[in-house]
Amino acid sequence: MSATSSTPAEQPTRIVREFKLWMPGWLQRWPEWLRVTAFLVLLTALSAFMRTRYLNGQFWMDEALAVGIASHPLTAIPGILRYDGSPPLYYMLLHLWMGMLGDGETATHTLSAVFGISCVPISYWGVWTIFKNKRMAMMAAVLFAFNAFLTQYSQETRMYSMMAFLGLFATIGFIAGFVQRRRKYVILFAVAQALMLYTHAWGLFYGAGSFISLAILWRLTPAEERTGLVKDALMAYVAVAVLFLPWLPTFIFQSTHTGAPWDSSPRFGAPVQLSQNLIGADSATAALVLCGGVGLADLFVRKGRNTPTARIMWMFFSLVIITLGLAWIASQITPAWVPRYFAPIVAPLLILGAMGLSRAGVLGAISLLLVVIFLANPASFTPQYKSDMQDVAGELGPDLHKGDLVIVGQPEQTPLAYYYLPDGHNSLVFANTMQGIDRQPTYMDWINAIERYRAANPWKVLPPILNALKPGQQVLFIRPMTEGALNWKAPWTELVRLRSAQWGEIIASDKQLVQEPGKWAPHNYFGACCVADSAVLYKKV
Repeated sequence: MSATSSTPAEQPTRIVREFKLWMPGWLQRWPEWLRVTAFLVLLTALSAFMRTRYLNGQFWMDEALAVGIASHPLTAIPGILRYDGSPPLYYMLLHLWMGMLGDGETATHTLSAVFGISCVPISYWGVWTIFKNKRMAMMAAVLFAFNAFLTQYSQETRMYSMMAFLGLFATIGFIAGFVQRRRKYVILFAVAQALMLYTHAWGLFYGAGSFISLAILWRLTPAEERTGLVKDALMAYVAVAVLFLPWLPTFIFQSTHTGAPWDSSPRFGAPVQLSQNLIGADSATAALVLCGGVGLADLFVRKGRNTPTARIMWMFFSLVIITLGLAWIASQITPAWVPRYFAPIVAPLLILGAMGLSRAGVLGAISLLLVVIFLANPASFTPQYKSDMQDVAGELGPDLHKGDLVIVGQPEQTPLAYYYLPDGHNSLVFANTMQGIDRQPTYMDWINAIERYRAANPWKVLPPILNALKPGQQVLFIRPMTEGALNWKAPWTELVRLRSAQWGEIIASDKQLVQEPGKWAPHNYFGACCVADSAVLYKKV
């Protein structure tokens, strides 16, 4: 299964020895297409095993929010998302998926798993399409199969594995269409880029990064090819703009009224975040960087740096670095920097790694084996317990009755409590520490949220709600565990910490309320990676 390591157009000077993969005689007698197919089937099956280990894991608040939004009628979802700040494509697709399989954890996680697992054979096709190099394509498929980011978010009811899936198509289209001047792939890029814009806000950073990368590519392209490159670029980006135009008014409204006040502006820890969250382990990152660097070294010297392969390499670098750079700069103004948002750069980063490893000879094969060993255990980077809300609901939910009040200390966890509490969809009244009674507990209203939260005086909002309860009615107060104060320093989370403490004090000191004996939860806390809560049940006397 060996092949040349460079494109057919050029053969730069190599500084490492080639190698051939040993195969037993019976396997050598198989046709080439059958060997490749068997390899991809086995690799995809292994990836599927890794990416379905925790499909039944309980939701955390973002997942319950996704299910809550998707549970509304299909035509109502775009309007609801004006309050949320997200594009509609994933939620509308999830709505259709839930219509077939239900809204349980396993059912909704499976949609994400389909995208994450599909990246394995598609990465092989994409790298083969660009490089016509089976060894490089096989190495790329292995990297995608074991990638920690895809494994983790294939088991989460959010759009991140879908975003990586679309980013893979966009990257293939960008390289084959613009760098290699194959026009039909320009169409692939335009469609994938438009779908990314309809899936997550970071599609905008990837689009801007790709546009700036084209300016670099223009400088690297021979003069006689520049006119065609400009024409194709104009065609692609105008098409993307036209396709995105229907959502543009909502996007502008969201940009000026919603945001991520729960996030802090990033500093200079991006390389560490890339290593631990995108690759999965510092050891795997070291193997990729060191051995991949050896394989790419000849593209930096005079004989190699002006070749078509070098241009491809620089475009992969450019897509990753410029996309991250634009997001980092924008997040200094409005925070939008969270490692799970890195999905668009998974594809260019991993294909660049496969490119380097395949050119590093035996050293690259050894490095790939080490990466597989470092990432073979998904439990080391896939959280088993994202939240304890299911445990809280399981302990205290059976004690709730029709008309009882559920107060959620962290407003964006209201959809999570709504999802897990029994009969919560029909009989319970929900409130949170920002807006008091919540008439729409299936989603979070982020419009001017930080200003509204600051103005929500607990001593004016909460007492009227408690006074309206009848004797015998119960109050379940669910308070986030905020003891790790350093994790609650963003403007929003600081307010959550303060308001939940204030509401808890008002409830505990109210003479109308008595705590039900032994009615608190959770009695057994397993540790949650994302959000954790404690809850106490009161009765009005």
